[in-house]
Amino acid sequence: MPYVDGFVLPVATANLAAYRRMARKAGKIWREHGALEYVECLADDVQPGKHTSFPQSVKLKDGETVIFAWIVYKSRKDRDRINKKVMADPRLGSMMDPAALPFDGERMFWGGFKTLISL
Repeated sequence: MPYVDGFVLPVATANLAAYRRMARKAGKIWREHGALEYVECLADDVQPGKHTSFPQSVKLKDGETVIFAWIVYKSRKDRDRINKKVMADPRLGSMMDPAALPFDGERMFWGGFKTLISL
């Protein structure tokens, strides 16, 4: 079964064009190193909840939106191998300078997931 890395992060709507450029470049790098799929989604129908929600999870501020993204790999072993290559790729290094990121990395969260069901 595939392995998935998932990400949720806030992006200022004024920075969406810069974020899209960065994500497109990052996605190409991940795919070149073997990721099966790279997807970035822009919040469209996400409302604050009573206890938790996508906006609450990233402490969304006025003028921001939520990005929900994932990368699919053949396996956890492939994910670990691919991510090692990606993190060593000099093209990614220049994009990941915290001062230059078009989003607030401190409010981003992520994790790796085993596939439970795939239909």
